Amino acid sequence: MIENIKKYIRNVPDFPKAGINFKDITTALKDKNVFREIIDDMYEKIKNRNIDKIAAIESRGFLFGAPLAYKLGCGLVLIRKQGKLPTKTFSQSYDLEYGSATIEIHQDAIRENENVLVIDDLLATGGTAEAACKLVKKINANVDSIMFLIELDELQGKKRLENFGEVISLIHY
Repeated sequence: MIENIKKYIRNVPDFPKAGINFKDITTALKDKNVFREIIDDMYEKIKNRNIDKIAAIESRGFLFGAPLAYKLGCGLVLIRKQGKLPTKTFSQSYDLEYGSATIEIHQDAIRENENVLVIDDLLATGGTAEAACKLVKKINANVDSIMFLIELDELQGKKRLENFGEVISLIHY
């Protein structure tokens, strides 16, 4: 199954800058059977967990978070770039390779002690996912697990997430 999905992920050299080998998931998503396989495989890995909410990271995390929330029968929470959510938020800044960024979550998106799955498409250095987990913790909720379609093992982003929850990745490069 995983090897089938991997065949549909396109490598784009030197994007968005020289030296980066970008993993383009759009080629997998456009195939209805492969997209279904991705969601089904993700679901199989978390179906027995007690998840109250899925916190999906902008923007590709939304693509996986929504169908998984539907299949699990749980709520979906959006973690967005700064200034994109309309009511009171918690913010978390983090460092990027060149500069920094801030993500936000609505203050009322998750209740205390709820179990949350944080989801995104790709784990590289772990900065964005770590910031998302910190947002969940600001609400005093539990990060049950963090899920990705792809993990770039050599960048060791998983280490930054060790104190939050189990890291689940379908595909490793």
